[in-house]
Amino acid sequence: MSESDDAGSGNVPEYSVSEISGAIKKTLETGFGRVRVRGEITELKRYPSGHVYLSLKDQGGKIAGVIWRGSVSRLGLAPENGIEVIATGRVSAYGERSSYQLVIDRMSFAGEGALLARIEKLRQKLLAEGLFDAERKRALPFLPELVGVVTSGQGAVLHDIRTTIARRFPRSVLVWPVAVQGEGAAAQIAAAIDGFGQLTRRPDVLIVARGGGALEDLMAFNDERVLRAVAACPIPLISAVGHETDTTLIDFVSDRRAPTPTAAAEMAVPLRSEMLADLAHRNARLAGALSRQMQQARARYERTVSQMPDLPMLLGQARMRLDDRAQRLAFALPVVAERARARLVQVERRLPSPELVIARRRQALTGPSGALTAAIDAAVQRQHARAARARLSVEAVLGQIRLQRARLDGMAGQLEAVSPQAVLARGYALVQDGAGKPITHAADRSQGGKIVLQFVDGQRSARLDRLSAETAQSALDL
Repeated sequence: MSESDDAGSGNVPEYSVSEISGAIKKTLETGFGRVRVRGEITELKRYPSGHVYLSLKDQGGKIAGVIWRGSVSRLGLAPENGIEVIATGRVSAYGERSSYQLVIDRMSFAGEGALLARIEKLRQKLLAEGLFDAERKRALPFLPELVGVVTSGQGAVLHDIRTTIARRFPRSVLVWPVAVQGEGAAAQIAAAIDGFGQLTRRPDVLIVARGGGALEDLMAFNDERVLRAVAACPIPLISAVGHETDTTLIDFVSDRRAPTPTAAAEMAVPLRSEMLADLAHRNARLAGALSRQMQQARARYERTVSQMPDLPMLLGQARMRLDDRAQRLAFALPVVAERARARLVQVERRLPSPELVIARRRQALTGPSGALTAAIDAAVQRQHARAARARLSVEAVLGQIRLQRARLDGMAGQLEAVSPQAVLARGYALVQDGAGKPITHAADRSQGGKIVLQFVDGQRSARLDRLSAETAQSALDL
């Protein structure tokens, strides 16, 4: 190195590493001040300390960024990888790593186009899941006892809802105050909806409301956590977000959508004056209908009465007929009794005297009794005479018996001699057919005919065969 070079280098200022890093940091912070950087979020990391580190990139470069814990809740949206945002903050340097970064304290979506695309993507997802189906919509109660409200604790929205309910039909209002925009608003709204559903005394209807604003201000009501909380809420829910022309995804998931918070309060409770007027009208109609029914019933009653006979007159006639029948009966009973008495007297006159009847019967019985006694005596005498004669002829009778017995024995011997059994006992047999009829000729039965042979000690069956010459000769020889 030449002397000129050494002399020249002596004029260049010399810095330590810390000095040059601090100078660069100061230059960056003073040269740029607050800036707004547009880019796509990438490399997002959340640390337990609460700080968020990320990078913003576009087609030509990438810059690191950091969101300190105190700024996260005021950021305006929840950062996510892949979304295009406009980050507001200041440029700073980190000397220990010789890098610079953007310290972010505000963040918004990069234009309505990006927001609408993100909202449409979520809408298609929830639509496919059926969260927008009409079958899921529940009817609102006619007259709720308790109305729940999820909105900002301060502002015109809550005042409008309360005054509208008090004007239409005073009801109890339970408010769950939440942030309606910014970082953390979606989480608070979802927690409030879930909290109302877990209360022991639940509201009968729930209103989720906020005033109008830009699309970025209403993004909390397009958050998926809020939409799923609305879908799972057991209470009929009315959404009233923004003005009449504003539409958010919560309007599709809720049971009813109101164009304004005031309209939501009008949906929640009926108008008392209208109810009273309707009640009076119905009462008048009911009274008129009842009056007409009474008039018609009275007319039918009068027609029926006019067609019926005169009951007092009928009763009088019946009483007169009864009196007439009673009088006639009083006159007729003695006449009937007198006639019956006369008939009995006539019958009594024709009847004979009981004493005369008894005497006649006694007389009739006396004659047969004497004859019977005489007949019995005569019969007894005849029996005595017959017994005497019988004793005299006993010997004669015994002689006759002995004579008749001898005669009988002779006849028995003769019968025994000519008896078929005696013939059979001498070796003969009686040939008979199946019916027991004697067979006396061989021609009376054909060959093979069945016969019965009667022997002295019993019967045997046999069949007839043809008799050959040899058989006949053998029989004759025997």
